[in-house]
Amino acid sequence: MVRCMKHEWVRNSRRFPVAGALLLLLGAAALVAEEPTPAAVAGFNTYSGRVEARLAEEHRTADAFLAPEDSARLRNGALVHDWRGTAFVPGAKGADFERLMRDFDAYPKHYSPQVLEAKILAQQGDHYQVTMRVKQKHILTVVMDTAYDVTFGQLDAQHGYSVSRSTQIAEIDSAGTADERTLSGSEGHGFLWRLNTYWSYEEQDGGLYIQIESISLTRSIPAGLGWAIGPFVESVPKESLEFTLQATRDALRK
Repeated sequence: MVRCMKHEWVRNSRRFPVAGALLLLLGAAALVAEEPTPAAVAGFNTYSGRVEARLAEEHRTADAFLAPEDSARLRNGALVHDWRGTAFVPGAKGADFERLMRDFDAYPKHYSPQVLEAKILAQQGDHYQVTMRVKQKHILTVVMDTAYDVTFGQLDAQHGYSVSRSTQIAEIDSAGTADERTLSGSEGHGFLWRLNTYWSYEEQDGGLYIQIESISLTRSIPAGLGWAIGPFVESVPKESLEFTLQATRDALRK
């Protein structure tokens, strides 16, 4: 089940509410987009800072650990909102979720075909540095090499969370061929400049509630190229969030 709600987003540094948006859209108007402007990055950081402040407050107590949802409906499937999706997994435990999320090497198995490769570069306790090669297809097929700082935390055995912030995202040209190369910032198309992902879980009602929230920064849609660029900045982020939530739910049920 999918449900859209209004969330604040930013375009050209002006704020206004929209329904069905999963992105912060800030950027250029050409097909080949240079790296995001300082103003765009600042807007993304300001927005993500507000989200992280809210999550930190929610994670201080078990009383409101997850954003409110309709629990009865969740036990029959997933509800996906702008920026946030929540699912209920009968019989699952918080420890199951922790094992799944920390096993980055197995991500290509659980999140295929979107995740092609995943690898841990460094780990110190609950802090990980990881890389992933991901693929998105919606009219165009785009392959990206991405890197993240990921930190896990727990309130108690029944409540936990993770914070994932992208540190590098690069588009790959001719992926998997002899001509494969990494595009520079000025060569890339701006399909994805930044991606922060936040997971929270709560064990109760005989199962596990899992909640994902993502914030992404992409280019805007160039005039006359909506047929090609539009699906990536409007449809792919939402579909990717739904896919990730469902794939996680399926992996936990197994």
